[in-house]
Amino acid sequence: MHSLLSAFAPIWMLTAAGYAVGRSGLLGAQAEAVLGRFVFHVAMPAALFTMVSGARPAGFAHLPMVAFAAATALVSGLGYVVAQRFFGRGRADGAISSMASGYVNSANLGIPVAVQVLGDASFVAQVILFQVLVVSPVILTLLDSGTRAGGGPGGGRPGGGLRRMLTMPVRNPVIMASLLGVAVSAAGLRLPAALTHSCDLLGAAAVPTALVTLGLSLHGGPANRTQRVAGRTEVGATVALKTLVQPLIAFLVAGPLLGLPDQQVLAVVLCSALPTAQNAFIYAREYGLDTGLARNSVVASTVVSMLTLSFATWALGPNH
Repeated sequence: MHSLLSAFAPIWMLTAAGYAVGRSGLLGAQAEAVLGRFVFHVAMPAALFTMVSGARPAGFAHLPMVAFAAATALVSGLGYVVAQRFFGRGRADGAISSMASGYVNSANLGIPVAVQVLGDASFVAQVILFQVLVVSPVILTLLDSGTRAGGGPGGGRPGGGLRRMLTMPVRNPVIMASLLGVAVSAAGLRLPAALTHSCDLLGAAAVPTALVTLGLSLHGGPANRTQRVAGRTEVGATVALKTLVQPLIAFLVAGPLLGLPDQQVLAVVLCSALPTAQNAFIYAREYGLDTGLARNSVVASTVVSMLTLSFATWALGPNH
């Protein structure tokens, strides 16, 4: 129990510090946006590049990713079906519900959790690549076709989803850094010490800044009143799929089905138990859809995930 508290205490304390700063208004109204951009565009790519470039190429495709992918596909499909069958969502809004149910916050929160609990974030880099290169194109295709069919903002953008899919690695610095790291690792290159040291320094700022930014996001403003606000039942169902069902499926696939070692099972379950990524809100806003479900799911799943991540570490960690 002491090791569990030691691992998660920095996450809770820095997140709480960010929340307190948000309530006080000390850093101004744009603090979350500015710090978030710094993490996403500068610090996190540096951390990922350092981690991935130093990993062995064979580590980028293995059974733990199969387990994570299976859990993601199943729970995302469940989220889509539940949104359409029980809450009357259309194809595009169903895609957002699907994303809120299965798309994990692998960058801003996944890396701090992996570093604190696993001591290594290379698996998170694979999760990031999988989500952006496999899951995101599916979501974007549903959003593009759904908004076009419904006369929404996407109607005047034929092929918009394909265009976004093809340019995503270039527009996303986290993904680009991971891809560059894969290329360096695969080529067996040794980078200059000055470059690696600079990346190490930048990367060291990623975890604390990401956690402070997470705390700031928990003190976000109220939902846009012109948008439909998702009901508690809908948000609760989405959060339950994200924080309970997805890690449970991941455990069943990684453990009983594939028989992976304990450390790999823990990595798969931890990544699957991460909360909903803020990308769900960004995509909903970009396509002119209801942002209430995405916003509330991000906040609620982030709070609940602190309990589920702690439980997973206690139950599956080396001292369980």
